[in-house]
Amino acid sequence: MSIRVLLVDDQALIRTGFRMILEEADDIDIVGEAPNGAEAVRLTADLDPDVILMDVRMPGLDGIDATKQIVARNAAARILILTTFDLDEYAFAALRAGASGFVLKDIPVDELARAIRSVASGDAVVSPRVTRLLLDIHATRLPDVRDGSTGPVPAALVRLTARETEVLTEVARGLSNTEIAEKLVVSEVTVKTHVGSILAKLDLRNRVHAVIYAYEAGLAP
Repeated sequence: MSIRVLLVDDQALIRTGFRMILEEADDIDIVGEAPNGAEAVRLTADLDPDVILMDVRMPGLDGIDATKQIVARNAAARILILTTFDLDEYAFAALRAGASGFVLKDIPVDELARAIRSVASGDAVVSPRVTRLLLDIHATRLPDVRDGSTGPVPAALVRLTARETEVLTEVARGLSNTEIAEKLVVSEVTVKTHVGSILAKLDLRNRVHAVIYAYEAGLAP
């Protein structure tokens, strides 16, 4: 079954380029294009795409607000943000709004297709390197509950087992499942099981939001 993708970018040339590239993949089908956030919200409701490839910097309704509106209407929506710079606070804000990850506009074709497939399957797409950038950017803004300056640790954390808390801490440090498995001397399948349990217990959409949650809870060093 093909992955149905909606392209959202205010530049027609970029949309055309992505369409030409992605239509080469047998399992990806471009079902629509939108030149702005407002049209993206409308077309998402009409077309119900599996993945929305969303630019963040657009006039009018930008990708951040469009993401908020889409996720508010459909919590299962999968949005992959397009950005020019990996150090882009617009992209990070879109992650907070509910996006499942972001990729650079100059991403190689095969990597873009993999990212779309990953998001369509319910995973998140943010590399460990970008995760660390995310944490560095927000480190001075997020609360640090470890020194007692901002009140107690979120009550939801008590739902996690000791091992799940350990895994969440490593996720927040930007480690991949493979790296966590090596560090904790467990299998990668076990780590994936723990991550899935963490997301369910804390009611988080994906790995990206687990990172943000953990950092705001003071779990990240």
